[in-house]
Amino acid sequence: MFNKVLIANRGAIAVRIIRTLKELGIGSVAVYAEADADSLHVTLADDAYSLGEGAATETYLNQEKLFAVIEQSGAQAVHPGYGFLSENPDFVRACEQRGVAFVGPTPEQMNAFGLKHTARALAEENKVPLLPATGLLKDLEEAVTSAEHIGYPVILKSTAGGGGIGMQTCYSEAELRKAFDSVKRLSANNFSNDGLFVEKYIETARHIEVQVFGDGQGNAVALGERDCSSQRRNQKVVEECPAPNIPDTVRKQLHDTAVRLAEAVHYRNAGTVEFIYDAGENTFYFLEVNTRLQVEHGVTEQVYGVDLVAWMLRQAAGELGDIKQLGAALKPRGHALQARLYAEDANKNFQPCAGLLSAVDFPPADGQALRIDTWVEAGLTVSPYFDPMLAKVIVWQDDRARAIDALDAALADTMLEGIETNADYVRTILATPEFHAGEVHTRFLNDLAYQPHTVDVLAPGTMTTVQDFPGRVGYWDIGVPPSGPFDNYSLRLGNRLLGNPEGTAGLEITLNGPTLKFNTATDFVLAGAALHATLDDQPVPFCQVVRAEPGQVLTIGKVVASGARAYLMVAGGIQCADYLGSKSTFTLGQFGGFAGRALRTGDVLHLVEQPQSEQRSKAPEALRPDIDGNWQLRVIYGPHGAPDFFTEQDMRTFFQHRWEVHYNSSRTGIRLIGPKPEWARSDGGEAGLHPSNIHDNAYAIGTVDFTGDMPVILGPDGPSLGGFVCPVTVIAADLWKLGQLKAGDKLQFVPASLADANRLEREQQTQLAQLDSTESEPAQPLAIDELIARTPVLKTLSGDETCVPVVYRPSGDKYLLVEYGPLQLDIRLRFRAHALMLYLQAQGVEGILEMTPGIRSLQIHYESQQLSTDRLLDLLEKAEHKLQNIDELEVPSRIVHLPLSWDDPACRQAAEKYMQSVRKDAPWCPDNIEFIRRINGLDSIDEVKKILFEASYVVMGLGDVYLGAPVATPLDPRHRLVTTKYNPARTWTAENSVGIGGSYLCVYGMEGPGGYQFVGRTLQMWNRYRKTREFTNPWLLRFFDQIRFYEVSHEELQQIRRDFPKGQYPLRIEETTFKLSDYEAFIEQHQSEIDAFVKKRNGAFNEELQRWIDNGQMNFDTSGQEAAEEQVDALPEGATAVESHVAGNIWQFMVKPGDKVKAGDVVCILESMKMEIEVAAPEAGVVDSLSRAEGQSVNAGDRLLVLG
Repeated sequence: MFNKVLIANRGAIAVRIIRTLKELGIGSVAVYAEADADSLHVTLADDAYSLGEGAATETYLNQEKLFAVIEQSGAQAVHPGYGFLSENPDFVRACEQRGVAFVGPTPEQMNAFGLKHTARALAEENKVPLLPATGLLKDLEEAVTSAEHIGYPVILKSTAGGGGIGMQTCYSEAELRKAFDSVKRLSANNFSNDGLFVEKYIETARHIEVQVFGDGQGNAVALGERDCSSQRRNQKVVEECPAPNIPDTVRKQLHDTAVRLAEAVHYRNAGTVEFIYDAGENTFYFLEVNTRLQVEHGVTEQVYGVDLVAWMLRQAAGELGDIKQLGAALKPRGHALQARLYAEDANKNFQPCAGLLSAVDFPPADGQALRIDTWVEAGLTVSPYFDPMLAKVIVWQDDRARAIDALDAALADTMLEGIETNADYVRTILATPEFHAGEVHTRFLNDLAYQPHTVDVLAPGTMTTVQDFPGRVGYWDIGVPPSGPFDNYSLRLGNRLLGNPEGTAGLEITLNGPTLKFNTATDFVLAGAALHATLDDQPVPFCQVVRAEPGQVLTIGKVVASGARAYLMVAGGIQCADYLGSKSTFTLGQFGGFAGRALRTGDVLHLVEQPQSEQRSKAPEALRPDIDGNWQLRVIYGPHGAPDFFTEQDMRTFFQHRWEVHYNSSRTGIRLIGPKPEWARSDGGEAGLHPSNIHDNAYAIGTVDFTGDMPVILGPDGPSLGGFVCPVTVIAADLWKLGQLKAGDKLQFVPASLADANRLEREQQTQLAQLDSTESEPAQPLAIDELIARTPVLKTLSGDETCVPVVYRPSGDKYLLVEYGPLQLDIRLRFRAHALMLYLQAQGVEGILEMTPGIRSLQIHYESQQLSTDRLLDLLEKAEHKLQNIDELEVPSRIVHLPLSWDDPACRQAAEKYMQSVRKDAPWCPDNIEFIRRINGLDSIDEVKKILFEASYVVMGLGDVYLGAPVATPLDPRHRLVTTKYNPARTWTAENSVGIGGSYLCVYGMEGPGGYQFVGRTLQMWNRYRKTREFTNPWLLRFFDQIRFYEVSHEELQQIRRDFPKGQYPLRIEETTFKLSDYEAFIEQHQSEIDAFVKKRNGAFNEELQRWIDNGQMNFDTSGQEAAEEQVDALPEGATAVESHVAGNIWQFMVKPGDKVKAGDVVCILESMKMEIEVAAPEAGVVDSLSRAEGQSVNAGDRLLVLG
């Protein structure tokens, strides 16, 4: 037997062959086009070699590349699979010339049988019934003449290849002429042979094929037959074994005829003899011979209990034995069915669908009753270059009826999302009476009625995403935001009107909506900000149930007044896979919703089977959200306020001022324009230079976060952890308003009590549940001076009581922040927060939803309607008294060794971009590492490098910049390099860059903005799709893990980053524990050296800051971001102004003075709320002048240009 076999193929057949090779103990060598680099056949093979970029001709059909791999790998044999070179005699000869065994027939047999016109001649010699046909055609005119003689319809066929490729049914001369060049070209591209012939086409024929196997010595056996009549565009869709409704006498004739044909040429290895079967006459006609393994060989294997691939390998190695004895020992048992799952849209004439598979889930398969042959998994991108088959779902049962039910159930339990597949179409086939009766013919599917329960996206709108309420709860501690609807009230109201459950997913539409075509009768509701909406040109009312009929088009336009977001809910909801318990889209993390992104043209949304509501509800006027652009946001004071962080006057100003919404706002946060605080502190101490800086703690959704002097209201996609103070948090009952804030809106913060916040939320929930418009009692505004005097602290415990002072701060009516000790980095304080978290987890307190530790804090997210704030405070105080002695507490820890590309090119690129587009004179540029050396008083960059690679970084928090990204600090204070952060922040950071900011090290979990000083880049912290040895969850690290870096080159890291998510780069992970008493003993032992290091470091740090002050680099002027005042000339007579309809920034003008434009042409693109907004010409004309410059900020209504 061979030691190593190369598989000259891809996809499901390559995976199938690898399975048998592993069972036989034979090494497997895979080849792949770069488009297939993530295919399972590449992952599962013992060795895998790239064939480079390109389609089939440059890769899988490139014999020169294949033979180079054969030589390099030492493969002794080649298994061709099916398609590609599997029936190419020249390839077989080339293998034989090199002493490489070809697992398949001889080149002479391929020539005899593989070319369909010569196969017909052989069949005729052996008295096999034939349909009228031509020989090999010389040209189109001969085809036309021959077809006229045979009589239409005819089928134009490639003489090579198979799989339905290279054949076309023609019903007239015109169709034949149209098809000729296309079929010829397809044949040449796929099979390196463009020979064609014409054959009579029987319209209601069944396609029956017999599996044969020969020993090359004149002996052959038949392993039953298969019915492959369920075809679309000559491509098989459903196959089964045995074929139903064939008399046993005819079945035997089929087998005997196939064997006779195979033995006539001393056929070697596996092959298939295909027949056209006329059920009415019980007669059959020879069709062709496929000199290879068939796609549908699996149904034969299931019924006969045989491994045909193993037979093929043994025969090629000369170890098969007596073929007649083997055949006689096989007895058919039961019935098998196979469905081919294709990447195609059956509702659009089987249009191919390439793209990302965001969710892949097959039912558990035992290999007998259910077998899944596939090459795909979640996260794989299906290329447009190759065959669209994603998987074969094969079932076996004792009889055909049970097999049909089993296949339908398996398909129902199969999930393939991100692109369209034919799974529902196949289920439609299985449900027909004709299929159940076994009366399907090859044209049956041409007239099959198929109406999917879907919605086609004809145009996506500005930003349309799938969201559900309450979103993704339970993962705040590892940096996964809840996402969900920004205006949760409107989505919930729409669901309530339809009678949908509370958590049903709908579409969130921002500023400008999508155009959607319904493919099934569907009830829907539009709610939220009023947008121009029509259903087949008829206006659509908001906040009431509307029925759409199949084929109707819903066109949702721009916001017509105030507000930013509307919501489309359908009966039963948008159907898609849950990710971490929710369907909500988190576009930054690229997961949830539709393929982890906003909708695009061509997407298909799936609905329930009957998307219709029993209700015909219309919301009472009083329940409709009041959206007018002038807002009052009720807030809870805290967690941070006066006098600790802000002055009392700061807080008075904060509450009294009417803030303006900045154009650069989004789901991550709403930026506000207004007065800068005076601040109660000059700086943030060791947490940072700015007085807004604190040691990282968890944020609440709806909290107002001062990032420097600019406040940002954190949205549902905001970060969970950060180092900025937050003076107030929006109450739960008003969170919906954040989703309707639009650039230029004005708002005022109104303080509310916790009691009022809880009551208002309870009343809001009751109104939604009962659709009751009863007016609620307004909250009593709190006196601002009295509020400020009380400070935003609910409770304190002295150090005498609990060994360390504890402060309890409210973060709205759903979050409580527990802070320990002084404002400093102390691992003991972090350990204390960890101990509290472990204690509360063990208690299983009802109403606690999430707990997120910070550097010296623990945030508790609780359901205040279930667990009151007072009761939670009592529980926490009791917990502290039970946690008096934590010195001997020991917690699990791991030492995780990570590769680091020092000063990686991706980091240098980010710094260069920053200098070009943000700040040219930043003291940390162009070389972040040189800056780290200088500000820490080190003698050389080598010293920086030595410290970094010697340090053991303990993970203090996860999600500092989303998705399990660690914020860590060296256990040994002598390794604590300190820096300032970028000011202003970078706009771009490569995923998994490693940086230092303050006293902390961070690994960026995903691409995005950032401020830490770069030292290098490492591997992924988050695995979106796959589970591996390291990724038992999507996140890699845990609290109190210890990170240690080892150096790799940039090139090595590139390969590691490709392999690691697939589980092909094992990490060294050492299990250990962390004990506070041991750590503090280590600190005490080295205290004098630590003090000396810190003193030298602090001196260098202060010297650097003084240099900044002296040369004017200390503060960077970020003014000029606000919109310019309206200063434009009067309009010339007869001219038209094109104005901005939103506040934003001019990204690009698409025209220049003198250009002619038509009505509707895009003339300008604005950036607003982190989205691109197109501005169209309102009428035809010539551009007279541009009124603004690119990069300039504008308000809604500002003039952009003039049309003459």
